[in-house]
This record gives sequence, C-alpha cells and structure tokens, in this order.
Amino acid sequence: MGIVIKQSISNTLITYVGFAIGAANTLFMYPQILGDEFYGLTGFILSSGNVIMPLMAFGVHNTLVKFFVGYRSEQEKNGFLTYLLLLPLVVAIPLLIVCYFGYDQIAGYFSTKSPIIFDYFWQIPLIGLCMAYFEIFYAWVKVHLKSVFGTFAREILLRVLITAGLFAVYFDWISAGSFVNLTLAIYLVITAIMMVYAFRIREFRLDRRFPVNRKAVFRYSVFIILSGSVANMLLDLDKMMMGKMIDIDNIAFYSVAVFMATVIAVPSRSMHQIAYPITAKLMAEGKYEELNDFYKRTSITLQIVGGLVLIGILVNVNQMYRLLPPEYSKGLFTVFVIGFSKYLELILGNNNAIIFNSKYYNAVLVLGLLLAVVQIGLNLYLIPKMRIDGAALATLISVALYNLAKLLFVVFRMKLYPFTKQTLYSFAILAISFALFYYWEFDFHPIVNIASKSVLVGAFFVGSHYVLKISPEVNSVIDKAFGMLKR
Repeated sequence: MGIVIKQSISNTLITYVGFAIGAANTLFMYPQILGDEFYGLTGFILSSGNVIMPLMAFGVHNTLVKFFVGYRSEQEKNGFLTYLLLLPLVVAIPLLIVCYFGYDQIAGYFSTKSPIIFDYFWQIPLIGLCMAYFEIFYAWVKVHLKSVFGTFAREILLRVLITAGLFAVYFDWISAGSFVNLTLAIYLVITAIMMVYAFRIREFRLDRRFPVNRKAVFRYSVFIILSGSVANMLLDLDKMMMGKMIDIDNIAFYSVAVFMATVIAVPSRSMHQIAYPITAKLMAEGKYEELNDFYKRTSITLQIVGGLVLIGILVNVNQMYRLLPPEYSKGLFTVFVIGFSKYLELILGNNNAIIFNSKYYNAVLVLGLLLAVVQIGLNLYLIPKMRIDGAALATLISVALYNLAKLLFVVFRMKLYPFTKQTLYSFAILAISFALFYYWEFDFHPIVNIASKSVLVGAFFVGSHYVLKISPEVNSVIDKAFGMLKR
C-alpha cells in the first residue's frame, strides 16, 4: 500500500486544489458571469460529451491497463500501443461523419425545449473525442505508475484555463457564446499536453505488427465501451435528458448541486489512478489473498476519507446556498441525494478494478445495461414531475442498484469481501456526526459559519476514527502529519 498511499495523497491534494478552483468557477463565476442559460448550455455540452466518451475511446483506456503488463518485449508493447491508438478511430470517424451530415435532424431533436442548443451541438462529439484521448494518454502513464501529472492536468490546469476564460467574459473581452467555443479549445489543449507527457514517459514508436492477442483485446475493448457507457450514463445522462425535457437553466441549478456532492468522490478518483494497475497486477499473478486484503483496505480508507467530505458538505450545505443566488437553492435536495449515491460508490473500494480485470468482466455487462434502461425510464417519469429532484432520485436508485449488483457479483463469484466490522463503526460515526452538527448553526457570516463547523465536525469525525483505530492506513497518515508538525 506504500506507493498507493503516497500517490493517492498526492492525487487527492492536487484534486482538492482543483476542486477549490472548480468551486469558485461552479458556485460563483459561472452563475454570476455566464448566467443561467449559458451555464446550463455549458453543462449540457460537457455532460453529453462525457456520455459519448466511452464510445469515442473504444474502451482503450481500460484495455491498456489490463493488457499492458502481459507484454514482455518492446516490439510487443509498441504493436499493442499502436493498435490501441488506432482503435478509437473505428468509431470516432463514422460518428463524426453521421453528426456532420445529420446535424439538422440530431441537433433539432435535442433543442426543441431550448433552441440555444442547436448552434452549439456540434461541439459535443469533438469534446467527447478530446475526453477520450485524454483518458487514453492518462492510462498510458498510469501503467508506469506515474499518475500525478495527469491528475494535475485534469483537475488543476483544465480548471485554471476555464477560470481564465470566465475572466475574459467578465472583462468583456469575449462573449458568453464565445466562451462555450473556447471551452472546446481548452479541451484540445489539455489533450495535446497529456499526449506530449505520455510520450515523454514512454516514447511512442509506430509498429504495425499488431499484438497476437488482438482479438481478445478487441473483445475486451467492446465490453469496456458498453460498461463504460453505462457508468457514464449513470453520471451524466440526467443532464443530457434535462436539456431535452425541461428549461436549460435547470441544468445550471442541478450542476451546482451535483458539483457539491461530487467532491465526495475525489478520494476514490485519486486512489483508483494507482490502485487500478496494482489490482490488475495482483490478479494477473493470482495473488487473491493479497487482493482480498487490498480490497478491504481500499474500502475502509475510502469510506473514512469520503465520509469526512460528505459530512462536511451536508452540515454546511444551508450556509453554502446563502452564498448563491436564491434560485439555486432548488438544488438542496439534490445535494443530499447525489451525495449519498457517491458515498455508496466509495465504500466499494476497488470493486470496479477487480471486475474489469477478471475473467467474468462481461457477465456484469447485462446488469449494467438493464440498469441503464432503468435510469432512462426513471428519468422519463420523474424529471417532468419533479424536475431536478426527479433526476437526482433517478440517479440514486440507478447507482444504488448498479453498485449492489457489482458488489454481489464480486462476493459470490469471486469470494472477495470489502466490508468488516470497521465498516459499521465508521458508518455509525458518520450518522452521529450528522445528528450532532447539522442543526447547530452559528450566528455568523456564512463563510465563518462554514469554517467553524468544518473544524468542529472534522475534529470529531477524524478523532473518533483515530481513537477507535478503524483504519491503520488512515492512522498512519495522521501520525506522520503530527510528526511533521512537531518537527
């Protein structure tokens, strides 16, 4: 766990710095500078791009991690990497052609409720392609256990460039519509930077002698397209459907609420950058006892760190909304619902990495597709009735069912268990922390109130876990932190 803890901490710190920048963008600059309509439009385009990203990537970002460790010679690796860089074009080129010749029909369908979508719809496949190749080059460096720069590029550099664009709108250097176009340019730049870094970590050498197991690689990539599409649909399909079904300014309110809740997932994103290749290695070597132990430790570590973030958000959410325009408080219910759905994902540890690297990976696909259908049905039913609250409920139900299915599959098919009695102790501390601090409000300015409650709830939550020794890894990090302060 040494390298996992070290790079996870680096990734987590970088990601939280990025989220701090993103918070300023999402909570203040987007609403105040772009306005509800263009903020909603930006959210619609980025969410739609994320939905089609797995299709554009052809599953290559996960395929690379799974198969790379199995190649020994440089020739095999070069042929494998060349093959993977070309695979996404099999889907991307036909999809771009269809979007070009069928633009009026496709864009017209999605813009019936919000006509502003029509003129910007062309950006969606291009942003999806940028996202796809960024993830491919990110996977390129992750297999060499060099994940920190990729995290920096995605979490900090991307948001800094977005901030610069928002300032350009604020000072009237560009219009809000031009900012939407600038966002596409920013994604192109970030992808190019990631490509250059990936080729520095391992030089790319074109080799048209494709790997001998290319059929297995192709089949696995197709599976990842479908399973990745399911996962991304559970994340962003709601915004895409809202753009079609209700006024686009609702996406702005929903995006702010989802952003608050998504902060909970940062520890998971950070740890998985390094835990995924380690899981693949343990499974390739048949070390299932070590894998089971690793599974438990990632689960409890993520539960504690994610639980701390969750409780910090929930006890301060009312004060956060006092800092925003009044209409944004429509997303209060969404914060609770999406926050809990993210917490459910966290406590499964490296569950996804285990499934995607096992011989049973395709068995879960059917469940995922069924649950995607469930989410679409729930969105169609709940969004017209409850608007953004309906989208949040649809996401919670779909995510809960999807993660339960994956958990049961790993437990019963692979005999791996993520939970221990420490899981219950940590959940009890979370519930007690919420009961103690949610209704306790200071008569201060919201920022002072948030800071004061965060310190108190953080001290109680972390102190309780430390005293009860729920996670040796977490206690070790705390001991090292105190040691550094003493020195």
